[in-house]
Amino acid sequence: MPSAPGPETTGFHRDPMTIAFYGSFIIWGWLLYSFNPSVPLLADELGISAAQAGLHGTAMAAGAIIASLLTPWLVRTRGRRDAIVAACGFVTVGALGLALAPALAWSLAAMVAASVGGNVAISSAQAGLAVRHGSKASAAVTEGNGVGSSVGLLGPLAVGAFVALGWGWRPGVAVTAVLAIATAVVVARIPVGGAMTPPQVAVAGTRERAARTGTSLPARIFVVTLVAAVSLEFATTYWATGLVIEQTGAGPGIAAATTAGLVAGMSAIRFVVGPLSLRVAPFALLAVAFLVAIGGWAILWTATSPTVAIVGLVVAGIGYGAQYPLAISLLLATAPGRADAMQARATLVGGLAIGVAPFALGALSDAVGTHRAFLVVPVVALVGAVAAVLGGRASGRGPAPVAPELSVAAGR
Repeated sequence: MPSAPGPETTGFHRDPMTIAFYGSFIIWGWLLYSFNPSVPLLADELGISAAQAGLHGTAMAAGAIIASLLTPWLVRTRGRRDAIVAACGFVTVGALGLALAPALAWSLAAMVAASVGGNVAISSAQAGLAVRHGSKASAAVTEGNGVGSSVGLLGPLAVGAFVALGWGWRPGVAVTAVLAIATAVVVARIPVGGAMTPPQVAVAGTRERAARTGTSLPARIFVVTLVAAVSLEFATTYWATGLVIEQTGAGPGIAAATTAGLVAGMSAIRFVVGPLSLRVAPFALLAVAFLVAIGGWAILWTATSPTVAIVGLVVAGIGYGAQYPLAISLLLATAPGRADAMQARATLVGGLAIGVAPFALGALSDAVGTHRAFLVVPVVALVGAVAAVLGGRASGRGPAPVAPELSVAAGR
């Protein structure tokens, strides 16, 4: 795993506030990459169908929608620091609920709570990074996502190990609660000010801007890339385990662990794309990322052994890893000075994608089998690639997509 590049490479400074923001990505990364690969195992354990198990994506979407409404209010009234600390509390409750869930209704409710917390944390942190780093935000947001997926890389490995030991998938998910508590402690120690907006600053900045959040053509186009990125990542992490079992005959523990290949690819590329996005047009990098994802899908889809499946997942991860952070950076760039308002909209749209994609792929898997169902992946990726190119042309974006005005809004 490549080490994080230094300031001389990326051109932005990782101060304690930046590191604290990264904690939100860590807890969310662990939750996603420990629970999502466990969904087929949960389905077998509870005796439910793939479509029913896919409802966890719907529950996650419900949490994201709630968070899209809750986050701006929390940041305005309590400030960014308290918003993230409160979010960590929701994640802790949700993660423990998932680990203890005896039935589908219980696990769905727990997922809503975890998703509310995770999305509030990520939304607050990503907007905070955009405010804190201004024109260097694409590097900071991408690296933050890289840190989260790097830690999350251990999630599917932990689940696979626990399953192999006979303990099941639940202990791996429970680790999320420990990470959430640790993150809350770190964030609570950061002084309020600047991008860690206090309540009065948030009120002054966010209320008057929220109504003016851009709905320009580039913004609408980049929303398409965001939907495509989120749909691909969540549908794949939910059902890649089932595909590997169906195509290779691997056991549940080994199949779940192969998802680590996807996360490894995602983590590695984020430390490369972050600094690269300051030199190469981010929309072009985003388009290439969608095409790389198609290549990874082709390897995975034709794999007949776990080894080849892992290779496909690594290649797909290289594409997936660049998609979300670049898409969100480009979207935030269409609303300079209004990061929290645009982030709230992005959370809402992303939540809807999370709700639809895993459930739809699960239902399709029930109807035609997981292998055939995965044919939708390259179609979605191609749509994302086209949208990235069109969005870049519409906005004329080059390197460093987030406008410097954001740093002025932070009082820096």
